[in-house]
Amino acid sequence: MAANNLLRLGFLEASRTIFLACDVQEAFRKSMSNFNTLVLVANRMSAASKILNVPLYVSEQYPRGLGPTTKDFNKENAAITYDKTKFSMATPILLDDLKKQFPNKLDAVVLFGLEAHVCVEQTAMDFRSQNIDVHILADGCISRSQQDRVFALQRLRDIGCHITTSESVLFKLMKDKEHPQFKEISKLVREPIPDSFGFDALSKL
Repeated sequence: MAANNLLRLGFLEASRTIFLACDVQEAFRKSMSNFNTLVLVANRMSAASKILNVPLYVSEQYPRGLGPTTKDFNKENAAITYDKTKFSMATPILLDDLKKQFPNKLDAVVLFGLEAHVCVEQTAMDFRSQNIDVHILADGCISRSQQDRVFALQRLRDIGCHITTSESVLFKLMKDKEHPQFKEISKLVREPIPDSFGFDALSKL
């Protein structure tokens, strides 16, 4: 099957994938009911990025005013952490680094963070416009309003993003129980991420 068809089906190759953590900043904690769940997902993906050798990129929205990434998120192995005022993570700083790291074109991004209907959505739009596959972690994308979050996920699916979960992505990257890092990744997903969608919200997706 052609590579483009495989991407449309949602296949992932670790060597051609990146993780994007969007604006997981302490300033947003009090206004986001699922912020602690997002931090759990962010730490899971950060640990997995090191185990699977998938680059992690971390953005901070206007940190001079909003402060840095929350200390609860261990991002020490991030390829770069960069600030932005643009809502999308696709700034020149990120795009220039990706050109160096992926001269033969990046296949896919795995995206999580906040807010789902603003920075996450606009980041996804920018990468989809470049024909790059986008996997949105529904368990790791939040907004102040659950309504904004749910409708953002609907719109993201409509533009061709894969709406998925952190555990699903990690097993897609491994593909086989015989993967050399299977035991390490299995430890990361031993405890499930708490559900953050009610029945009414799920019925709208």
